[in-house]
Amino acid sequence: MAPDANAQWEAVGLVLRVKELEEGHLAFRNSLVCAFNQLLDLKDISTGVHSTRLAEWAIRVARKMNIPEERLYQVEVAALLHDIGKIGVPDAILKKPGPLTAEERAVMNRHSEYSWSILRLFPGLEEASLYVLHHHESFDGTGYPAGLKGPDTPLVSRIISVIDAYDAMVSNRCYRKGLSHAEAIARLLKSSGTQFDSEVVQSFILMAEQETADVFAAAGTSALAAL
Repeated sequence: MAPDANAQWEAVGLVLRVKELEEGHLAFRNSLVCAFNQLLDLKDISTGVHSTRLAEWAIRVARKMNIPEERLYQVEVAALLHDIGKIGVPDAILKKPGPLTAEERAVMNRHSEYSWSILRLFPGLEEASLYVLHHHESFDGTGYPAGLKGPDTPLVSRIISVIDAYDAMVSNRCYRKGLSHAEAIARLLKSSGTQFDSEVVQSFILMAEQETADVFAAAGTSALAAL
């Protein structure tokens, strides 16, 4: 075989090998994401299921708000693992059947920083780690950990903030019964422009009424069971 032909075959083989390595890396990263979500289930079953629903909501709202398709993987990972830092919060605080003290609240509020510190270590998840870090910022600048205001908070973080609050409100907890859909929406509207981005709230409300059952089903849960 001519030298040029050999070089071409070697180049083709190299390209195929690189593609194989890239696919293996992506599969490994996806497995890690699933494993971390399973870890949340082991830590607190309601947290794991809650995160799975958030991933469904996040993708739908992100598409509605014209976030490019190529960024949706980062959106999904951020929504799925936004609470992974809660593995660093003591169970006595995480599962306390009542109001937290100021000291306990300070510990709980560190979970977004813990989540960031975990995700940022994985190549390819740096973007998702920033979304996770800022998902408890408030639109008026009174949130945490950085006190970011308005559009200074990444849009994906603002989306997760809204859907996280909604899903937490409508879900049953050991210390309280979940709110109705109508009451949860009313509370989102009341905090629109202060805690939440008004545009995100409106985008979410438009789809929530019609798609709640689909989201719960896609996450493998029942809306009736959570409410």
